[in-house]
Amino acid sequence: MRQFSVSVGKDGQGLLTCYLRDTMEFEKSRLRPAVIICPGGAYRECAGREGEPYALRFLAMGYQAFVLAYSVAPARFPRSLLELAEAVALVRERAPLWQIDPERIFVCGSSAGGHLAGCLGVHWDKAFVQEGSGRRGEEIRPDGLILCYPVISAEEYAHEGSVKNLLGERWEDPGLRDLISLEKQAGRQVPPVFLWHTGEDRTVAAENSLLFAGALRRAGVSVEIHLFSGGRHAMALADEDTALDPDGEYADPGAAKWTELAGLWVKRQFRAKSVTVPGTVDFPPFSY
Repeated sequence: MRQFSVSVGKDGQGLLTCYLRDTMEFEKSRLRPAVIICPGGAYRECAGREGEPYALRFLAMGYQAFVLAYSVAPARFPRSLLELAEAVALVRERAPLWQIDPERIFVCGSSAGGHLAGCLGVHWDKAFVQEGSGRRGEEIRPDGLILCYPVISAEEYAHEGSVKNLLGERWEDPGLRDLISLEKQAGRQVPPVFLWHTGEDRTVAAENSLLFAGALRRAGVSVEIHLFSGGRHAMALADEDTALDPDGEYADPGAAKWTELAGLWVKRQFRAKSVTVPGTVDFPPFSY
C-alpha cells in the first residue's frame, strides 16, 4: 500500500489522504473503483473512527481509497463542499496514474460527512459549486453515494448542531436551510445512492435517511436503503475495528454488514461494465 496526502480547496485547507493498493503484474490492466470518504463530526471536527478504518476496509475490498479532512467550523458553507468537489475532480484527473476507473468514483460519508457527500450529489450541477471549485460538472459529479446515518434535513428532523456549525450566524436563514435540506434538492441529477441508518439512533433520527430515500424514489433515482433495528449513532464499521468496546453500544452484528452490502450494491450498479486500460488485453470486470 502507498499512502500520501494532497492539499485541496481554497488555500489548500482541505487534506486528501490517499490509500493506494500496490498493483501486481497480472493486475496492471485492471482499473479499480475509488471511494472518497468524508468522516462525520457535526461539521465541528473530522472523526478519526469514520476515516482511516473505512479506507482500510474498502482497500481490502479492492477499491482505491481516500479520506478527506475537510474544513469545519468556523469555516462555513460551501467551503467543505468545494473541497470535496475538487477532491473528486483530482481523483478523476489522476485516475490513469492511480489505476482507477474514472466512471466508478464514489463518495462515502457518515453523519455530517454523509450530509457533505449528499450535498455534492445534489449540487454538483449548480453554478455556485462549479464556479467556486473552478471545475466543470462532469469533473466533480460522483458516480454514486454511500451514506451512513447521514444528516439530511434542516427541517423537523434536523441535527441542529451540524446546521449551526455549517451555516454559522446565518443558521436560521430559511433560504440556506432549504439549500442544505437534501430531501428538498433531490432530483434526476443525483447519482445512485446507498443509505443505511439504525432505528435506535437518537442523535440523527433515521427519518433523515427515510426522507431522502423517498425524495430520490419520487425523482426516479436508484436508491437502496437499510434500516437496522439495533445500534446507536456513529456506529462507524460497527465491529471490533471501530467499537470502543467490542461488546458495547458501538458494535452490532447486523449493522456491521453495511460494508459488504455496499460492495454488493456497487457490483449490481456496474456489473455490466468491463474496465480495462486501453490497448491491453481485455479482462473481465474487476471483482471486489
